[in-house]
Amino acid sequence: MKPTKYDHRHKLRITGDELRELKRHTYAMVEAFGLDRKIEAYAGVRPITLYRWDLECLDAVMESALDDPGEYPDQSSPQYRALSRLLDRLRREYKSVYGDE
Repeated sequence: MKPTKYDHRHKLRITGDELRELKRHTYAMVEAFGLDRKIEAYAGVRPITLYRWDLECLDAVMESALDDPGEYPDQSSPQYRALSRLLDRLRREYKSVYGDE
């Protein structure tokens, strides 16, 4: 999907444990038109630009990973908490712009 001038750009900075955990799940983003490559190439130095459909894809991927006991058998692990924090942050960003659409 190609963004238009009317599409909202979300500029977010993802670093540290959150970025490491997100990169662990890029294999699940292969149907997302290059989002997997974008996340893999992202170093966390500058904010990454994401669009609505990117946030929706990331939400689905992270929710699926967090609900999978094979991925995160211990929900108190630092890795689980990092991905959960990132998911909460992305959901707040999404809700601040799009509300409960």
